[in-house]
Order: sequence, then C-alpha cells, then structure tokens
Amino acid sequence: MTGACLCGQVRYSFDGAPLLTAICHCRNCQRQSGSAFGIVAAVPEVDFDLQGETRTFLDSSDGGRTVERIFCPACGSPILSKIEPMPGIMLIKAGTLDDPGHLQPAVEVYCDRALPFLPALAGTERHARSNI
Repeated sequence: MTGACLCGQVRYSFDGAPLLTAICHCRNCQRQSGSAFGIVAAVPEVDFDLQGETRTFLDSSDGGRTVERIFCPACGSPILSKIEPMPGIMLIKAGTLDDPGHLQPAVEVYCDRALPFLPALAGTERHARSNI
C-alpha cells in the first residue's frame, strides 16, 4: 500500500494489510486533523518505508505519554504518529493513503469527546477514553 502528503514531497509504502484501523476523538487529534476526529491505520515499522523530509511535533497524551506527530514541512499534512505504548508501530493517518476506501475502523477511542452530531459507527468497539 502507498500514500503521500498533499504536495507529494513525502511518500510512503508498506507491505501487508494494517493491523488495526482506529478512530480517535481526542481534542489533539481533532486539532491536528482539522476535523471531527482522526483515523489511523496501524502498521509494523519494519514493513514501512518513508521517502521525503518530515518534521516531528512532540505532543503528549492525556496519560502523559509522548506522541510523535510526524508531518510534511512543505504542506503541513499529518503523515503518521508514533506512541510510547506501541513501540515498533506506525499509526498512519488514513487520509494520506492513496486508496483509503477499503479501511474499516474497528475501534473508536475518546468517545466521551466525540462531537455531539456524530453518530456511533456500526461495528466499532467504543471506549470513553484510551489507555494510551
């Protein structure tokens, strides 16, 4: 699978299907995505190849753990995140995939912060918060 930022300066690829697709309704994911939530596809770092210059913003979760938010310095597109509790896993921002249509979210976290006009997605495991 492949993906890129908005301007195309950053491209990536990975082998195999994502281990998990999740939706996060936390305020930081809302702010970073500029939308109601963030969607990530988790892939093993060993299967992931990144080309192009990126920058990293060090954020922290509600639990105080470091969240590396990696983005394109030219267009600002968020590309992926890395989180302490999941070493070796890349959380790819699903909207950057060249073909994101096949993804099916399995989990929603920080549902207590979901915007009130959003319905629950059928078939997802929902959590008020997250252990991350």
